[in-house]
Amino acid sequence: MKLSLCMIVKNEETTLPKCLSSVQNVVDEMVILDTGSSDRTVYIAQQFGAELYHFQWCNDFSAARNAALKYVTGDWVLVLDADETLTPSIVPQIKSVIESEEYLLLNLVRQEVGAEQSPYSLVSRLFRNHPDIRFERPYHALVDDSVANILTQEPNWQIGYLQGVAILHKGYQKIAIAQNNKYAKAQTTMEAFLATHPDDPYVCSKLGALYVETGKINQGMKLLQRGIKGSAENYEMLYELHYHLGIAHNHLQDTPQAIWHYQAAIKLPIYPILKLGAYNNLGSLLKANGDINGAKIAYETALKIDPNFATGHYNLGMIFKTLGLFTDAIASYQRAIKLNPNYAQAYQNLGVVQLKVGNVPASLTAFKNAILLHEQQNPEEAHRLRQGLSEMGLLKFDAL
Repeated sequence: MKLSLCMIVKNEETTLPKCLSSVQNVVDEMVILDTGSSDRTVYIAQQFGAELYHFQWCNDFSAARNAALKYVTGDWVLVLDADETLTPSIVPQIKSVIESEEYLLLNLVRQEVGAEQSPYSLVSRLFRNHPDIRFERPYHALVDDSVANILTQEPNWQIGYLQGVAILHKGYQKIAIAQNNKYAKAQTTMEAFLATHPDDPYVCSKLGALYVETGKINQGMKLLQRGIKGSAENYEMLYELHYHLGIAHNHLQDTPQAIWHYQAAIKLPIYPILKLGAYNNLGSLLKANGDINGAKIAYETALKIDPNFATGHYNLGMIFKTLGLFTDAIASYQRAIKLNPNYAQAYQNLGVVQLKVGNVPASLTAFKNAILLHEQQNPEEAHRLRQGLSEMGLLKFDAL
């Protein structure tokens, strides 16, 4: 079976090389549709041997993606964005599954690198080159609706998903969002779609979550509640809706409702790794509400699902610290740091606990690392930590 990469791009010179490097020995062809780049994007695509086409941008991602699909000649299609890379570990599964006869579409687990909320999502990015598969919606374009329609006519096909993380995505990091003005672009496009599709649960979820993220809490909650009414048994969609309602109620300091929505999200029968955000946020709420044991269970459950969840190890360390279990706290912080060497808060709290157990040299080493990282990420916190250590007599103010 021939596998084709299908992409749309615009001004992606900084991210495109890494993306294409991750698939150049996996796919049989690269189809790239440029929507008006003014940098070196086109040159980079050509250097990787991609078949390059051009498209006049019309503020509609589905229109661009469908135009790109027309040039694909492979039996299967892999869709990536320029700020994504394919993980090497997923390649054997892809090569195996596209030789099977039963699947029409395979969902892939995507890790949202640097995201402050849910670290994983499920994306419909690997599918057969079927003539009736097409993208819909102008923003957050999906093939899911067309796939569902095909299945009503051709029930011999199945939808599946691959085990493990398939895609690493860096587009939700704060710097990337700010540089690309993502929130404003997304809001404008989705609002236009919502005007003609007021009950579409997907746009209710995405736009509602965006409103909550940008401080329009009540407006966002109305859309999220509307989405729940229209989602029926779409469990992945219901998870997102409940998850973001949990965030919204937390913003409003309505802890009981926030906890209820996170618990509702966790109960849904979806791929467990997608639930990490809900477990993590639930743990934080329970901890703040004084339910330390409940918080501990939530964090431990998250780590059973994904032992490489650095934030989960850090938060479990905070629980151990609260319980006075300093040896366990140290071990948890160290695991978090091993998984994320740039975890400033983990270094800082490791310093605190090492100090509590009387290991001053190890404490100072952890604090120094925390300060170095804070200087890059949060200079005010670096200054505050330096000053605090100086006032405690642990070091001179200018020693770090």
